[in-house]
Amino acid sequence: MLPIISIVGRPNVGKSTLFNRLTKTRDALVMNIAGVTRDRQYGEGEFEGHSYILIDTGGIMGGELGLDKIAVAQTLQAISESNFVLFLVDARAGLNAADHAIADRLRKLNKDVYLVANKSDGIDTRTALTDFYSLGFKSLFSISASQGRGIQALMSTLLENLPAEGDDQDKQLLQKHPGIKVAVVGKPNVGKSTLVNRILGEERVVVFDQPGTTRDSIYIPLERNGKHYTLIDTAGVRRRSRVSETLEKFSIVKTLQAIESADVVILIIDAREGITEQDLTLLGFILETGKATIIAVNKWDNMHQEEKTQIKQALTRRLTFADFAKKHFISALHGTGVGELFSSIQEAYRSATTHVSTPQINKLLKQAMEEHAPPLIKGRRIKMRYAHMGGQNPPIVVIHGNQLDSLPDSYKRYLISYFRKELNLVATPIRITLKTTENPFKGQGNKLTAMQVKKRQRLRDRGK
Repeated sequence: MLPIISIVGRPNVGKSTLFNRLTKTRDALVMNIAGVTRDRQYGEGEFEGHSYILIDTGGIMGGELGLDKIAVAQTLQAISESNFVLFLVDARAGLNAADHAIADRLRKLNKDVYLVANKSDGIDTRTALTDFYSLGFKSLFSISASQGRGIQALMSTLLENLPAEGDDQDKQLLQKHPGIKVAVVGKPNVGKSTLVNRILGEERVVVFDQPGTTRDSIYIPLERNGKHYTLIDTAGVRRRSRVSETLEKFSIVKTLQAIESADVVILIIDAREGITEQDLTLLGFILETGKATIIAVNKWDNMHQEEKTQIKQALTRRLTFADFAKKHFISALHGTGVGELFSSIQEAYRSATTHVSTPQINKLLKQAMEEHAPPLIKGRRIKMRYAHMGGQNPPIVVIHGNQLDSLPDSYKRYLISYFRKELNLVATPIRITLKTTENPFKGQGNKLTAMQVKKRQRLRDRGK
């Protein structure tokens, strides 16, 4: 098994910066605001041939209430999972009561703890670090996570205690395909984190009855029935006019990046609110990226039959542009219908990554034209000569022919519907790319031979 290293400390000491440095990514959201990280964020790293899993956690201050209290429980859970703990303190701010409180908790947990003084660049470390020795930990390292200073010495010492055996196996595990990446998106407070926790069977991400609880995109590996997945819990996306905090703007960017990196996107809609303009805007972005889409209507329990009928009719009426998307009616809180999502995820991923041979695509194109011929343009029939696959996720069909720039959108929609039906593709958009065959002699006049020039001259002379 890979060793697990968690990073803990009070808010705004640089935990997420160190996480990004050690994983060589920018997965953790970093801002100069205390309390940005609330959920456990997992990442993979490698140092001098040693592979490890890193956990970024929320800050601990002591005396937390409400949402912050739940975030502390997440941090304690991360520590319990870890083999090593990096206890991060702020060298510039010095030792304070919160550091003492965290140290007391860590000593009771019987974990290998490494005290790490961050932000030590540009200061006299011998003076600044003196007070931290009073915490009683055997190792104290001075680093600058933002600049990378001191990281080499820290990781070399920590990884000396790792067993040498199993490194090859661990490296193969790291290189293993992460499985189907599934992003869970929607407006704030529609139940995204509740659904993720229900799927995982544990309180993996913070759930609180307050919009904006999740601020970062959390990537969570999952194995179910022998198949691998990566769940991505994202921050809620609101209308631009309601986004005022800089932090929330960064969270939305992370959500949109998560959509782009996903294989399948689950868009959660609140059944009690119905489909809103913001749901439609978010769905439009998902379709622009070409992702396989599943629509989960949450909070479906305890609704009257008349209300359910109205919502289904509204979905049919307002989502005609995404009629291919799979729809599920669920209760993330109670688990109703959640298990059925995975069969749709598998089917959507299969459809989005399908590969069709060129002869088969050409056969389908010919059949489509025989059933419904392309229209006439200026008295000439549009000709589609041949087609081939141009990409996957989403499937792209490239069609070559003449006058294709005049092909109406209605006929493109007909072709998309025909390909989807014949290839049994569900939950994924299909893109049609048209390439008009250029006439190689267009714009070139015929060059007459000397004999033809003389003949033309004789004919002109006779005409006179």
